[in-house]
Order: sequence, then structure tokens, then C-alpha cells
Amino acid sequence: MASNPPSYAFPGSMSRSKTSRDDIGSLADKMLQASLTRGAASPASVSSAASVLYPPPSYRHSTTPVFSASSSPYNTADGLSCGQNAGAVHPPIPGSASITDDNITGYRKSTSVSSSHSTLSISAADAKSRVRHLQQEVERAKADMPERQTRGLFKAACSTDLLFLMDTTNSMIPYMEAAKNQVRSIVGDIKRKFLNEADVRVAVVSYKDHNDDRNIEFLDFTQSANQVFKFLGRLSPRYGKDKPEDVLGGVHQALKASWKQQTRCIIHIADAPPHGAGVLHDFRASSDYYPRPGSEPHGLTHEPLLKQLIKLNINYALLRINNSTDRMGFVFAQAYAASGADVKLLPSNRYSNQVNNMSLKSGRGLWSGASKPQANLQFEEMELGKAYSQLQHLVVRTVTTSATRTAGCMSLALASPPKLSAIGETRKKVATGFSAIREDEGSDENTKGISLETDPPCWDTPGWLDETLEVEGFCPDLVVQSANSLNEMMEADENIKLSVVQFTIHARSKPFAEGSVRVAAYARTSASTSKFVVKSFKEDGKTLAHLAEDMRIQALCKAFALEFNGLLKIEPPIDFLVTTCLQSKSKVGSEGGCLSLEPYIEGEYGKYNTNSMFVKEESPDGPDPFNPIAQAFSHFTFERSWGHFLVNDLQGVGHLLTDPAIQTRDKERFKLTDTNFNEEGFKFFFASHKCNSFCHKLELKSNREMVSSGQFEFREFWPTVEATVCCSNKLCRRIVRLAGTHESDTFPGHHWCDACWAQLQASMVMWICAAPGAIHEFHTSKFFYESQGQLPPRKCPEHVERDMSVSSAAVVGGSLWSRMKAAGPKRSISGRSW
Repeated sequence: MASNPPSYAFPGSMSRSKTSRDDIGSLADKMLQASLTRGAASPASVSSAASVLYPPPSYRHSTTPVFSASSSPYNTADGLSCGQNAGAVHPPIPGSASITDDNITGYRKSTSVSSSHSTLSISAADAKSRVRHLQQEVERAKADMPERQTRGLFKAACSTDLLFLMDTTNSMIPYMEAAKNQVRSIVGDIKRKFLNEADVRVAVVSYKDHNDDRNIEFLDFTQSANQVFKFLGRLSPRYGKDKPEDVLGGVHQALKASWKQQTRCIIHIADAPPHGAGVLHDFRASSDYYPRPGSEPHGLTHEPLLKQLIKLNINYALLRINNSTDRMGFVFAQAYAASGADVKLLPSNRYSNQVNNMSLKSGRGLWSGASKPQANLQFEEMELGKAYSQLQHLVVRTVTTSATRTAGCMSLALASPPKLSAIGETRKKVATGFSAIREDEGSDENTKGISLETDPPCWDTPGWLDETLEVEGFCPDLVVQSANSLNEMMEADENIKLSVVQFTIHARSKPFAEGSVRVAAYARTSASTSKFVVKSFKEDGKTLAHLAEDMRIQALCKAFALEFNGLLKIEPPIDFLVTTCLQSKSKVGSEGGCLSLEPYIEGEYGKYNTNSMFVKEESPDGPDPFNPIAQAFSHFTFERSWGHFLVNDLQGVGHLLTDPAIQTRDKERFKLTDTNFNEEGFKFFFASHKCNSFCHKLELKSNREMVSSGQFEFREFWPTVEATVCCSNKLCRRIVRLAGTHESDTFPGHHWCDACWAQLQASMVMWICAAPGAIHEFHTSKFFYESQGQLPPRKCPEHVERDMSVSSAAVVGGSLWSRMKAAGPKRSISGRSW
């Protein structure tokens, strides 16, 4: 039998009166009468949209509520709060609508109170059934997916055609000698860099000026470094009659070479520009025998030549000796930038400021600075000067970065059509089925007709988030990291648990960003002040099965991070955002309408490495202290998993990372993700990885030589680390040390980060219990239940019907924590054991 309601005294001189209790009793009679005439409403459907803010019960770490009664209005049912008892709280009549002010989000919401299914929480049995059904979908998707032919990807991406385009007039004699003497070691270094798997072919184009004997000399591609050495030794330098040289004739001959490999590079060594006063050089017209573009004997102009270079997907490196080639470099860079290439001019180039001041459109255009790993091509000016010994280093670096871009443009699915229309017909014929992999490199037809938000977000402007979505879906069930958690998750996908969630999203209908597959919009949930991004798919998006695979990858990455942080005790800890995959409630059970929700992170976005050899270079402004940590983390995941997994494609804001890739030895693990190169992915990583102090501190043993030989040695035993948990908010899941978490007496067994703790305190309200009997109230928190993916209860804890099959987050958290403590402390755990 229900107990009599307690007498509550509210701050600000407001109190519950006998009159208000009589009104509530009268309304209860009306509710009963309405139920008899329209059909009984489920007690659980009598939603307390009418709620009042009330000081929360005693919490650890806090004694002061965020909102006071004087600053926060009560949530009242519209039409029932008028008259002398406006301060009273009335339960809404089933079938009616109530208007409430949400004190957390600032929204004014209309809430329909009915017995519809949407107002009911998902039962535990239903949740288990949905997770099983999702797993069946994943298995069907894997079975339907053809086997990916990853074998040979690394060799295909790294095999290189390298052409030396050289001015061979008299002033270039020292550089001709340097090229001849270093060509063997250059080829050897490139092969070693690519684990001795790459085929390297070298060609040479020598040019002088018009009317010189043997103006153009050419050696087509060959794998023989000795043949190149002999050819360079036979070249005879000549004096030019004017300052410019026949650069365009040399480029024209380079286009005639038998380009074949996936990675293609021109190394241009020159100390003089092409003909074309005021266009390609800054000399006086009197210093140029052919000052007008196109007036040279061969009639060539630079624009069509550069277009052909880009069409053939040829990367271009200009090794600068003096400033006479500055304008040529700038003009060539403009052409490459127009194609979306990564363009770098030296700060000493007099036109570099113009490059920096030019605006980028859709991430394309001229720029100078940090590398853009997503670009397909590169044009880079590098300082050679008088340092002939630097030639070898610059050439190897150019080939390496070019191969990185090639790998970033190649897919594993032979059945998928090529996505990169910029690749020329010649390259398409030799692509051997490998095509573009990156989501954000779609063709232009996928991006037409979408208007993007360009203004900064107005999070606190009422109505700015103008679309409301009722959603259901899944999120990873991450709680406490025990000694065996990582091993269990590595053992099988089924050990990476998922839970069912449902809540309401308020989103901006106009997206602020897009890729070729998805669009992203600003969003918030109905009971939280946290900022989110909701991503929806375009016409042919992924299914929930694909999104579930992505979530499990993120959860496994977080498990690796939990252990990595404990071993190194780094602050702030490395962490991964974990997305929630959703569907509109109107589309549950059908295909399409898939969404993903993830926290919105503010700050400068950076990329630390990719799944295709890219590694972040140190900035001239100073080293990024997190960069070596990120590289060591990728290496750690390979070592800790005994060579079965490797996490890379690390990107995000500082220590908070998002959208990682995972490489697996088992081709059936994470098969649905298109960034898993399997064992070829291991090669891409170790080809560019250099162990740093964090690798040494972790005593990592694996290295590039082992990848080449296939004979590995790993660190076997790892010390157990102090207890680390994830925030209990399923939409947050920030990694926090157990000793630094907040815990609530009202919701035991949960651990909260600082941001979610503040929201939990602020959202405590008093609701009227919907159970039959005497009217009484109970404490609850809309934020808490939303954080668990559940609808708030309609009844107090004393009257709520227990679902005995439920494994609530509190029970799961407490259970895991109890098991971890009961197991007793372990000094170490074997990486081999899983």
C-alpha cells in the first residue's frame, strides 16, 4: 500500500498547500473517469511531463544544486496551472497534451500523454531480442560480402615510377654528378623503405635549350640502377644562350615515358625557369629569346602539359636551387592546387604569401603548410641549394609521401567501381581492381544540391535546432575495465557487448559538413546540455550492421586505450569517441534511415597517422607532444594483441580521437569496414613507423624487420593497471580514473565524469507517481535515464514493476566491479593468453 506523501518545503517560500493536494486528487478522479470513457490508459503512460525542479538528495562531491527555485520555473501543464493554485503540480490527463519548459535544454516542448508504444521503455527481453537480431544482420552482411583481395595491396601502392627531369646545362654539372653517384643508393633506400617489396623503375629526361645539340635526351623506365648510372655519365652539359631553358620540352618528353606503376613521381632539378617572360619567370623580356608563351620552336605552352601530368596522376617535386624558378613553381602549383592536390611552396619563395592568402574551396586550392593526407596528388617545392648530399634524402621523402597518397586512394574491394574520376585512363587500366577508399573523396555528383551551414552554431538560441527526432538504436556497453576485459574483447566480437537505447534528438535540419557518403548536423538530446553531431547517410548509405561493426571497433580501441593509459600514466589520457547507431522510431525494423550520434568536439582537428603510411610531421612551430604518444599507441595495439590487431588512422582534437581504423590478421574480423587492410595494413604502418621513447618505455619488441621476415617477437607479460572506468553516460563514455569519478547515492554503481555529473545534479526533479493509490512524489532525473538510453519511469521505485530479466547499467556496472574485486589483484596478464 502506498505511503502518505511526504511534506516538501520548497525554497523561495513556496510550499505545497492542502488546496493543491485537493486539486491533485480532483484531477486524479478526472483521469479515472477519462480512462473509463476512452479505454484504460496504462499507468506507465501517465507521463509526468509536469515536473518541478527540486534540490537533489545528498550526493558525494556536491552539496549545491545547479538551479534554484527562484531562477528556474516549475514545469507545469498548460491549462492546469492557472488560477489561485498556479504553483501546484498536476498530472496531465491521458490523451491530452502538455507544454513544458525544459530547464536543461531551454526548449519549450509539447508532450503528448497517451498509452502509445513510444512512451514505454524497451523491456529487457525485447532489448536482448533486438541485439540478437542485429548480430544476425551483421553475420548475414558478412556472408553476403565477397572476400576482399587485400593480398598485394602494399606492393601495388609502393611500387614506383621515378623520373628525374634535369636541366643539364653547364651550371648543373655538380647536380648531374650527385644524381649519378646517388642513384643506386636512392633506389636501394626506396626498396628498404617499402620492406623490399616494391618494384622501383627509374627514367631520366635531360633538357638544355633550343638549338643546343641533343637538346632532349631520354632514358625510359628501367629497373636497372646501373643502366641509369651509365646514362647519366654519358650526358654532356652545354651553355645556354639566354637565361631560360627548354623546361616545357623536357616535361613534354616526360609525358611520353611508359608510366606504369601506381605511384608516380617527377623529381625536377633546375636552376633556370622555362621561356615565357612575365608568365613563367620574372626576367626581363630581353633576357628571353622566346618571351611570348607558345613562341618556342615546338609551340608548347604550360597549361595543357600540366593538365596531362595531373591526368596521369604524377606527383611533382621541384628541387629549388635558387630563386629564379620561383614563378615557375608558383604557376605549376596553381595547376596542381586546382585539382585538389596538396601544394607546398617554400617560405623563401617570393610567391609563398600569395599561396597562403588564397582561400580554399571545399578543402581544395593552394596552401602552404601541414600535409593534407587526404589529397590524391602533391606538388612540393623543396630546398636543394648547394647541398648535393641532400638529393638522396629529398628523393626518398618524395617517393614515400607519394606512395602514401597512392595507398590512400586504393580500395580493397575488387567488385567496387573506381571512385576517383581524377585518375587517368592509363592508371585505370593498371589499377588491378584497387579503387578509392576514403569516404570524404567522393565524386562531385554526390555533393551537388546540398546547402551547408556556414554560420557558427547557435546552441543556446531557442528553436535553432529545428528538427526533432525520436530514435532507437544501439551503443557499446562499456563500464569497468577489468584485468581480462581487453583479452575477452579481442577474442570475439560477441564479447564487445551492445545495449539498446532510445531517446529524443533535437537537430539542426541544415548540415554543416558533408562527405561523399554522409552529412553532419549539429544536435543535442532532449535532457542534456552536451553538444553532439548527428550524421545521416545519403542515398546509398550503410546499414545498422555496418554501423554496429564501427561501434565495436571504437569500443575495442577504447579498451586498448584504457590499458595503454594505465601503463604510461599519461595525462590527459588518450581516449576515443564512441558513436551510437540509431534509426528513427518510424523506420525501426526496416532498411534505411540510419543515423549515428557522437559528441561534438571543439578545437583544432589533427591527423596523427593513417592506414596508408601517413605519419604526422613535426611542425616548424614546435613539436606536438601528443604525436609520439599516438604513434606509440598504434604500435602498442599490435604488440599487445600478439600481432592480431593494429589500430591506426588516429585523428581528432588533442588526446580525444575519433573514427579510427583497425587492421586485423583474421580476415573475418571487422570484415564490413572498408579501412581494414588486414596484414597489408601492418606493412603500411611499419613501413613508416619509427619507435620513440614511449615505445621504448613500453618495451615493445616488434619492428619492421619482423614484418618483412614474418618472424615476430612480442612482449608477453603486461602488468595490470589501476582500475579505470568509462563515464556511465552511454552517450559520453569518457575515460576517467576510478579514484576521480563522481558517484551518486541515488543511482549507485555508476561513475560520472565532471561534465555529466553537473548535468545529473541539475536534472533532479520531483515527479508524481502514476501508481494507483495516494498521490505521492519521488526523485528522478531525466538526464540519468537518457544517459542509459531509457525513458524515465512513471512510478516511484516502490511501485515500479520489476523486469527481472533487466541488466540495467547499474547492475552491470556493479556486477563487473564486484567480479573485478572478487577476482583478486593480478600482478600481470599474458598477451599470448587470449
